[in-house]
Amino acid sequence: VPPFDRDAMMIEADLLVDWYVPAISGSPASDSLRAGYHKQWNALLDRLQGREVTLMLRDFHSPNIIWRGDRSGHDRLGIVDFQDALIGPCAYDVASLAMDARVTISPEIEKQTLDAYVTARHAAGAFDEASFLESYAVMAAQRNSKILGIFVRLEKRDGKPYYLKHLPRIRDYLRRALSHPALASLREFYDAHGLLEERAL
Repeated sequence: VPPFDRDAMMIEADLLVDWYVPAISGSPASDSLRAGYHKQWNALLDRLQGREVTLMLRDFHSPNIIWRGDRSGHDRLGIVDFQDALIGPCAYDVASLAMDARVTISPEIEKQTLDAYVTARHAAGAFDEASFLESYAVMAAQRNSKILGIFVRLEKRDGKPYYLKHLPRIRDYLRRALSHPALASLREFYDAHGLLEERAL
């Protein structure tokens, strides 16, 4: 299984500057904005070095989870759309589930989901909770930045405008992720360039 490495993370994160920035500004992202964006993200990805990795499905959210009530135990859960699985940060799929791109997850339910995972990990043995929570914030910010770009691309390139209705939810998730102290500099960058402002497209 291939790794979800820095190059892959940056290719995904770049979808925001490739598609979302032009959509909100009316012109392509400037070289200086792109360079600043890369500087911010590379600094954050440096923090993930040496962190725990695992098999990550990458689209682990409600549309891809099937409830099988006639089964028992873990077999009650079916999973589809895992063909793009990679080896990467264990926090990624947790962020994907707790910040579902197509279903609004309240901060309270997000916290319950996160707490359930953290509790289970502590029960299973040694677990660095602080490092995990930082990785969770980084991966949540990366994923939601990517999704802003993807949903605009689906409208602009593929003629699927109904994805735009999800953008306010994704911006809200992004604000939540950026509230982690480790992401303060990235939050300032996004604010300075109007990337978190509510706007109609």
